[in-house]
Amino acid sequence: MPSTHKSAKTVTARERLKQAQQAEALRAKRRRAVTIGVSVVAAVAVIAGGTALAVKAGKNSDSGSSTAAVPANTSGPDNTVIVYGKADAPHTLSVYEDFRCPVCEAFETSAGKTVQQLADEGQYKIEFHLAAFLDNNLGGKGSKTALAAAGAALNEGVDKFKAFHDVLYANQPAESEDGFGDVNHILALADQVPGLKTEAFTKAVTDGTYKGWASKVASAFNKSGVSGTPTVKLDGKTLDVIGKDGKALTGDQFSALIKQNIGG
Repeated sequence: MPSTHKSAKTVTARERLKQAQQAEALRAKRRRAVTIGVSVVAAVAVIAGGTALAVKAGKNSDSGSSTAAVPANTSGPDNTVIVYGKADAPHTLSVYEDFRCPVCEAFETSAGKTVQQLADEGQYKIEFHLAAFLDNNLGGKGSKTALAAAGAALNEGVDKFKAFHDVLYANQPAESEDGFGDVNHILALADQVPGLKTEAFTKAVTDGTYKGWASKVASAFNKSGVSGTPTVKLDGKTLDVIGKDGKALTGDQFSALIKQNIGG
């Protein structure tokens, strides 16, 4: 009964094909899941070619209480912007960063002194827009804790904030560590800024006085439309502060870029 035998083979082949298709569909589903997982991780990793760190704000980001304590010397909408430099400077340099962002640290290390120098010379004023999205991406509370402490420093004076800002980047923990989440470590770093560690500053950091304000600042960043840190804009125009080689601009390169955009 050759025809019957042939039909059985056909059925078996079809069953095997169906099973193979089902198995491939399952493997494809697993690959998609892995791809999604890798994409999420990639969103918080520094790309080998060198790009800004991508923002992935948490759904449960605390926008802060409307009655939160606000440090002195704040500016901008809802007191969420920190301005450094001469108020009447002809240009504005907007800097978007997260204290835990390693690419921000690379830029600060490479060109930070020049960024401040040009502001001190009056070429522009700096508007700091600070974030805390890496707490959501990496876990922990270091970005928010450092931001709240920066608020305590701002309350002591804009110059104190800027000096403390620089100390935080100079002592940034590894991306996988939540070193800034330790208030005692934050206070120890504050010793590096002469005159900062007043009784009021210490109490504000210890009590978390400006945590609510830090949440408002972080929320403002999340709504800004900026998709990565560091982002630097001159009068609203985004500047490429990370070169095509993946390296942060040097001070001389940054100075040349500013000159190219504002003339003089």
